[in-house]
Amino acid sequence: MLNKVVMVGRLTATPEMKKTPNGKSVVSANLAVQRDYKENGEKKADFFPIVVWGKSAENFYSWLKKGQLISVSGRLQRRDYENQQGQRVYVTEIVVEQFYSLERTDHEHTNVSQESLPPEPPVNESDFPY
Repeated sequence: MLNKVVMVGRLTATPEMKKTPNGKSVVSANLAVQRDYKENGEKKADFFPIVVWGKSAENFYSWLKKGQLISVSGRLQRRDYENQQGQRVYVTEIVVEQFYSLERTDHEHTNVSQESLPPEPPVNESDFPY
């Protein structure tokens, strides 16, 4: 069986991180994915809940913010729970296994002057095996 999802979209809000009772990190967010076509001349989008676990969740939370264009790959998962009114609620979400930012982030825009870089070591061509 194959359960694989790959999507490109924008985060609709800043991701939320929580800890499970045993201390494992989990991040929840929503991904807006633009449709390829227009309805009545207007572009439409679909919104998908995503979940990231463990160390990946911590990185996701630290690196990504609302509005960022990202790529996610993972699997679809359906779960259910009982809400406070006693009704059964069903949720289908993407469990993210890999993610990539498709835009430059603020820390990538940092300008580094040549003076602040360490000097390059001298190159001896005889050190190369070819």
